[in-house]
Order: sequence, then C-alpha cells, then structure tokens
Amino acid sequence: MKNFRTLSISICCVLTLGACATDDSLTRGQAGAAVGAVAGAVFGHQVDGDKGRYVGAVVGAIAGNAVGRYMDEQQQELERELSAEQAAEEISISRLPDNSLKLNVSNEVSFDFDSAAIKVGFRDSLNKVAGILADYPSTAVHIIGHTDSVGTEQYNQQLSERRAGSVKSYLLSQGVQSSRARQQGYGETMPIATNATEMGRERNRRVEIYLKPIVQGNETEAFRSPV
Repeated sequence: MKNFRTLSISICCVLTLGACATDDSLTRGQAGAAVGAVAGAVFGHQVDGDKGRYVGAVVGAIAGNAVGRYMDEQQQELERELSAEQAAEEISISRLPDNSLKLNVSNEVSFDFDSAAIKVGFRDSLNKVAGILADYPSTAVHIIGHTDSVGTEQYNQQLSERRAGSVKSYLLSQGVQSSRARQQGYGETMPIATNATEMGRERNRRVEIYLKPIVQGNETEAFRSPV
C-alpha cells in the first residue's frame, strides 16, 4: 500500500509537470523523462520503495507536434557535451530530414585495428551519450558498424557486427534500456569513401549511432533500420 500511495502521488505530480511544460518551465527532455519513469513503474510494477525511486522505466512515445523541439534540445545537449570530440574530428553530429540525429564515430578513436574492444578514451564519449539519453526516454538508439574492404567479406561482416555489439553493450551498461537499442553490422558494403587509399579506408572504418524519436501512433518506425 505504501508503494501504491507513492505511485499515485507521483502520477499526479507528473501530470502537473506536463502541464507546466507548456509554459516552458520544463524542457521536453525533462518532462519526457519524468513521464517515462512513472510509466515504467505503472506498467512494470517495479517500484523500489526502499530507495524511493522508480526502476525499469518503459520507453514512452511523444506527440508528433513535439518532435521538432524534443530533437532540437537533444541535439543541443549532444553538441555541447561532445564539443571537444567534434573539435578533434573524432565525432560528428548531423540532423537528418526525418528529425533523427546521426553520430558518426571515427574508428581511430573507437577501436584498435582488427579489434572490437572499445578504447578507453571512447568510453568517456559514450558515457556522455548515455547520460543524455537518460533524459530523453522517447529516443530509439541504433548502432551501425562498418569496415573497409581489407580482408574477406565474411570477416568484415562479423567484425562490423562485433563492434556494433560492443557499443550497444557499453551503452546498456551505462543505463540505456535494452528495449530502446538496436545493433547492425554492414561490413564493407556501405563505404563512404574509396577503399583504394589509406585515407579512404580509414573513413570507411566507422561506427554510426542513430537517434530516432519514438512518435505516438508510429512507434514501430523508430525501430526500423535507419540505413
């Protein structure tokens, strides 16, 4: 009963916060995180009474007319937190026509040659990404791995899958819900530069992270492959 009363009070608070958000007192990300957390407690019945918080939050969806602002704020936070990585050309952030965000990560900072083990320095960047995703629960996360053409096609396919899997596993270890995350590897099949030069091969060895909004009434679209 104690947990039920706490949950009821929290639901009322979240409804109030949602109303306040229309007056810009809360950002879309903050309001979405609050609603998502309580929704998770309601549908999952996972209330941690001892610690006074909700666990196992279920992913929520956002109204279509709120998507632009929601993704604007998410992009601004990513650009601010990853400013050093962008300046060093280690990570680039771009906005796609469907309002998704794409983070392109250089292989030189993410993995050693022929390895799927995440470099220590790259973990710091992933920690920042995971921290921001915690504030935006209505975002699906797609991790896509690519390689150059050196080696066999089968080996490169497997390597790209292992690298995407490593990034996904790390994000999950930092609190990103598994229900939000998808991984894929495309091996050498989607180059963005020529494989005839070392510079081109370096560009082709990459991991891409796509952040897609989960929109009410069209939730399945967020979990379709972005490539």
